[in-house]
Amino acid sequence: MQPHPQIAEQEDVAGETIAAVSTPPGRGGIGIVRLSGPHALAIGNALLTLRNPLEHAMARFAEIRDPETSGKLDEAIATYFAKPRSYTGEDLVEIAAHGSPVVLDLLLRLALQQGARLARPGEFTERAFLSGRLDLTQAEAVRDLIDAQTLYQARTAAEQMGGAISRRIQPAKEKLVELISLLEAGIDFAEDDVDLMPEEEIGTRIDAVGAELAGLARSFERGRIVHSGLTLAIVGRPNVGKSSLFNRLVERERAIVTAIPGTTRDLVTERVSLGGIPLELVDTAGLRNTSDEAEAMGIAKSREALAEADIVLVVLEAGVPPSAEESELLRSLRGRRVLVVRNKVDLETSEESAADADLGDDTLTLRTSAVTGAGIDALRSALLGMVRTPGGESESGMLTNLRQHEAVKSAIDALGDARAATANGTPHEMILLDLYSALRQLDSLTGETTADDILNRIFSTFCIGK
Repeated sequence: MQPHPQIAEQEDVAGETIAAVSTPPGRGGIGIVRLSGPHALAIGNALLTLRNPLEHAMARFAEIRDPETSGKLDEAIATYFAKPRSYTGEDLVEIAAHGSPVVLDLLLRLALQQGARLARPGEFTERAFLSGRLDLTQAEAVRDLIDAQTLYQARTAAEQMGGAISRRIQPAKEKLVELISLLEAGIDFAEDDVDLMPEEEIGTRIDAVGAELAGLARSFERGRIVHSGLTLAIVGRPNVGKSSLFNRLVERERAIVTAIPGTTRDLVTERVSLGGIPLELVDTAGLRNTSDEAEAMGIAKSREALAEADIVLVVLEAGVPPSAEESELLRSLRGRRVLVVRNKVDLETSEESAADADLGDDTLTLRTSAVTGAGIDALRSALLGMVRTPGGESESGMLTNLRQHEAVKSAIDALGDARAATANGTPHEMILLDLYSALRQLDSLTGETTADDILNRIFSTFCIGK
């Protein structure tokens, strides 16, 4: 990759050496202080007593001296990476000492005294982006990997860090650049008998680019789910076993369960991993009319959770026909992702089982017992099938955040304008304006042309030291 065009504007910042503690706050076996910039090596040498000089990609044993007594305070391993073969593309030194906050704070304060500046959140990765080591989608993937809560999320982030989105978008960009070049040539050399490209061919080429971008845009629905997860609300009338099912799904006694209806007065939430997708389970208060103020407030919260949930698990009692309120609830959920569970099958008789009323639609219905565990595996499998749709299995180069999706959608809209202009016989000079607009949007996706305020918003969400 080439250095980002904004690097010239950052020369005054890049001339500074930054420092930060790169490991989480608190005590641990290892703590790392990171330095990056033109004076990283000199500052690193000043902080440490070394038996052998620092060399690129070579770990060196070092001692940290007490600045007041000159005695040995700690032992450390220091590693130096010479530019441009480092994470940031600059000289970079990492000092791994014991994870004592006192020692790490001392190292950081001494580095600042030697002329370093405290790094902003995400500034190390920002410098990697500005130096051309990473494009913007790869930089965002670094944050996603740090924030990953499941192995599946980590694998997806690792793919993105490897440039999966950039590779996927490259063919469309090449086709777009080729079309722009041909139209420009037709305009520039019109006096030399260079034929203008026919409108039909222009339209065909625009459609080809648009089709590739449309597939990329569709990946956002799946990518958003992988990145952010889904919410599942467990709803139903009191005492049908919602909290017991909740506990079964989270595999521990998270919610209080009693035989008294209305035990759950507030929302109880827990995050689990289902097929690698984070799924936030919400146990709600039983839906009914009540004069109890606390329970009524819980029911109001339950209705809010129901409205906001991605998936709704409606719990009915096995062997008991749905009440009028339950039937109305099911009708109100048509068109949404809904799974119905008839719970307490361990308590019903064979006659009650046979009398279970058909719900009369295509709603998936399962039979479970939260007490015995019957049907719980089938419930997990059904939920996994709902979590995995839409989009099926993982695809390479998914869009995982709104910024990426908006850039691709804006490019598609600009291509649509160019297509309409072509159909109307608009001069090629005007069509080119829309094509260049589409190209700028694709460039903004990877960060080749990105406003400073967007960069600041992205990197400010990183942790300090990364």
